Amino acid sequence: QVQLVESGGGLVQPGDSLRLSCAPSGSTLAYYAIGWFRQAPGKERETLSCISNIDGTTYYADSVKGRFTISRENAKNTVYLQMSSLKPEDPAIYYCAAESPPCGLIAPRYAYWGRGTEVPVSS
Repeated sequence: QVQLVESGGGLVQPGDSLRLSCAPSGSTLAYYAIGWFRQAPGKERETLSCISNIDGTTYYADSVKGRFTISRENAKNTVYLQMSSLKPEDPAIYYCAAESPPCGLIAPRYAYWGRGTEVPVSS
C-alpha cells in the first residue's frame, strides 16, 4: 500500500506552465506505475498520462499530448507532470495514482490515489 501526495498546484492563465509533483508518504514509488488524472467541476475524471516504473514507458491522452510531460526521478522518489501551454480547459483538480505495472490509461486499475492538487483559473 502507498499513500500519495500531490503538490505544485496554483493559479494559472492561458499559456502558463506549471509542474506538479507526486510523492509517497512513507513508502516508495519504485514498485508502481504512476498515472496523472484530473477532474474539473461538473465534468468526469479524465486520464492524462502514465509512466512505467519498469522501463519509463509513457502514455498520454490526446488532449495533453505535446503539452504535458510525465517523468519520474527515482532518486527523489517523485513523479512529475510538467504542463505547458496551458489552455482555458486545463484548470481542474489534478490527481496522481499508483497501480501495479504495466502503466495504463484505465483509471479503475489504479488502486492508490492522492487527494489532489488544485489548478484553478486565475481571475
